[in-house]
Amino acid sequence: MIDLQVVALCVTAALAIGVFLRQRRRSLPPGPKGIPVLGNVFDIPKEYEWIAYDRWSREYRSDVIHLNLAGTPVVVVNSAQAAHELFEKRSLMYSDRVRLPMLNELVGCNWHFLFMDYGDDWRERRRVFHQFFHSNASVGYRPRELKVARELLSRLLQSPDDFMTHLRHMAGSLILGVTYGIDVQPSNDPYIATAETALHAISMAGNAGAYLVDYIPILKYVPSWFPGAAFKRQAAEWKKATDAMLERPFKAVTQAMAEGKAHPSMIASLLTELKEDQDKGRKEKVFSGVAAAAYTGTTVSALGSFFLAMLLYPDIQRKAQIEVDRVVGRDRLPDFSDEPSLPYVTALVKEVLRWRPVTPLAVPHRLTSDDVYNGYHLPSGSIVVGNVWAILHDERTFPDPEAFVPERWLNEDGSLRSDMRDAELAAFGFGRRICPGRYMAVASVWIGIASVLSTFDLLKPRDANGHIIEPSGDYYSGLVTYPKPFRCAFKPRSESTVELIHNSLQESD
Repeated sequence: MIDLQVVALCVTAALAIGVFLRQRRRSLPPGPKGIPVLGNVFDIPKEYEWIAYDRWSREYRSDVIHLNLAGTPVVVVNSAQAAHELFEKRSLMYSDRVRLPMLNELVGCNWHFLFMDYGDDWRERRRVFHQFFHSNASVGYRPRELKVARELLSRLLQSPDDFMTHLRHMAGSLILGVTYGIDVQPSNDPYIATAETALHAISMAGNAGAYLVDYIPILKYVPSWFPGAAFKRQAAEWKKATDAMLERPFKAVTQAMAEGKAHPSMIASLLTELKEDQDKGRKEKVFSGVAAAAYTGTTVSALGSFFLAMLLYPDIQRKAQIEVDRVVGRDRLPDFSDEPSLPYVTALVKEVLRWRPVTPLAVPHRLTSDDVYNGYHLPSGSIVVGNVWAILHDERTFPDPEAFVPERWLNEDGSLRSDMRDAELAAFGFGRRICPGRYMAVASVWIGIASVLSTFDLLKPRDANGHIIEPSGDYYSGLVTYPKPFRCAFKPRSESTVELIHNSLQESD
């Protein structure tokens, strides 16, 4: 039987030829040549694409590069200067989203405003989200952030080998409590399990370039049993997970409200304020989608990278601990009131987000009209991708970018630099589509890092023969990246640390 991909490529060829011939005479940004009709479809790696894009940018000496994916133009933005010029100054043209058939249709994530077209539906959801997660509103969640950070310390004390599981519990407990008022179970919580499965699905399906159907949309119509249609079967499984994340916690809140048992939450507030003359069914779909979109992998990814960095750079760990001990002392744990007095810890947080960005490639934008940048023609309809990895590993801004150096965010007197804002924000996207939940995310990461530094020494473990076990430092590829499994020993910093952790946990209840 003829392979599905061969059939699809032949059907696409005729359509792509016209586009290819029209564009080749224009002064497009440089990039790998590719092959006739199909262009660079086979040049882009299925994993760690940001590395290839960064390499091509250096090879062609251009901060924007062009790729041709079966007739679809792709522009990759590899510098902070280009990102600011295009996504910020020309945001009206660059705020739309690319529709990814794998994610939006087959996995069914049309409800997720992160991936929505730039229009009224997106504005409505963004407005609702902003109402609860803007900078001032996010301050109100600090007591809960402090509570889940204390719980993390207790879990690390009890079962340190399961630290990544504990990070997921911390993140899930925070966001499920804030958005739905759900108190999660101490272990094996079904809501956290559902959300983590769905987040993995979104991360994989939202990884632009990983699936041929995103370049050749007609493939979405082939039956799942057809040879080469494994992506259809995978999408069906992922859709079950994303549907569950969208529906189950929302139903739990509505049931609790009906029984008079609901805890304060974003969803409870929105439903309480819903007026009788409003379209209740449509509004509930909007609210459920906004709440589900709040669940991201930022905290888990960033804290996992922090643990890894502390193993690889023990001198940095010690510097940060010295600052914490000087400001906080050893008789209590850090809280948010200590943040202004802990610039090195804050610089360390910024360096974690730079060194191993949570989202190495920003969610793709779509150019809505022809544009010109540095003399290069950027065609309307182009997929425009911000290469966060390249921007945060640019030697011109970050010398020796692979090294973990919190000092790069500090002035000579130890205060935080004020001239690094654009580079810092790159970790959360660009322009009008920048992550609106970044304030709570950064606060959660900060208190988690400060709390761990205060209580534990992170050490490379030893095997049965006494040999040090080195971490690989490898990461999973996807829209959101995480460190691959590694071993880490968490040694309480003093005999009183255990009692301090137990007491602080009781105080936060």
